[in-house]
Formats: sequence, structure tokens, C-alpha cells
Amino acid sequence: MDDLEKKVEHLANRIAVLEAEAEIRRLQARYMFLCDTPLPEYGATSDAARIDLIMALYTEDAVWEGVGEYYNGQFGRAEGAAAIRRHFEGFWGQKKDPALLLNCHYLTSEQIHVTGETATGQWVHMQPWIFSDGKALLRSSRLNNAFRKEPDGAWKVTRTRTENVFVAPLPAGWASDFPSASVLMKP
Repeated sequence: MDDLEKKVEHLANRIAVLEAEAEIRRLQARYMFLCDTPLPEYGATSDAARIDLIMALYTEDAVWEGVGEYYNGQFGRAEGAAAIRRHFEGFWGQKKDPALLLNCHYLTSEQIHVTGETATGQWVHMQPWIFSDGKALLRSSRLNNAFRKEPDGAWKVTRTRTENVFVAPLPAGWASDFPSASVLMKP
């Protein structure tokens, strides 16, 4: 291999890493977007549709887990797509009282590390929650997730691992205006 071929190969590898990072960033953001309430995904009008869209982001052998002294007992560990689906059905698949009116995910402190066809990513995320009984809280977590490029070329989540940073009660009425439904993606 001559010097030019080495340079071209080096550039091709660098581009592949950048493309992988961009796909993983979009994948993680899409997951968080689909977890928001009200759901901003146009046409997804049921909890079952939301769960189907989320599950399309995961590999069949994926793991979803809450770790650490606060999340371990609250979320536990789900191994495999069927167990992860049941985890989400426990959250969205039934009516809750009080109902969740607002939940919006904000991601920050991103680090993505690509090694060939696998990658890890770390984020800090924060999310306000507002419930129908007037209670509200602000929750923050650290994420340490893993990803794999599938044979069809799509990147998917192989591990979601979340650890609590804090949960802080917010005063009732701290947010005065928020939608009951999202029309963001409506054509």
C-alpha cells in the first residue's frame, strides 16, 4: 500500500467514525424524544405505538438497567427485547394516577466513543415532571449506553444504563404554560 492509499484509508476511517457518532447522537436523541410527554411524534397516538417506536431502536439482546442506590431498586434490569418491552409497558401501558402531564428530556455532557462496529456513549440528562395532582419534580441522571452497528448498517442500542444524580421536588405551578398534546411534527 502506497502513501496515498494509506491517507485515503485513514480519511475513510475518520469519516466512518464521524458518521457513527452522528448516527448514535440521533439514536439517543430519538429515544429521549419518544420518551417525552406529551409525545411529540406525529401519528403515534397510543402508548403501544410509542413502545413499538422505542423498541425499534434496540437490538434483540439489549439490556435496560437502572443502577446505583436509587435506581437499582426503582428500575432494576431488563435483559432482551421482550423484557425491555415489558419494562416500558409497565411505565406507559397502564393508566397512572396521578397522570403524567409533562416530561421533557434534556441531554448534555455528551461523550461518544466508537470502536469499529460498537460504541459507548455517556450523557447527563435532566427532565422536569409535572403530574395531574399538581406535584412536580426535576430529575437528573447519568447515562452510560452501548450501541452496535447491525448487519443492515443501522446503529442500535445494546445497553441503556441510567444512574440517578438527583431528584428535586418543584413547587406546584412552577411551569404555567405547557401543551396537553404536541403538534410539533404534524404536517
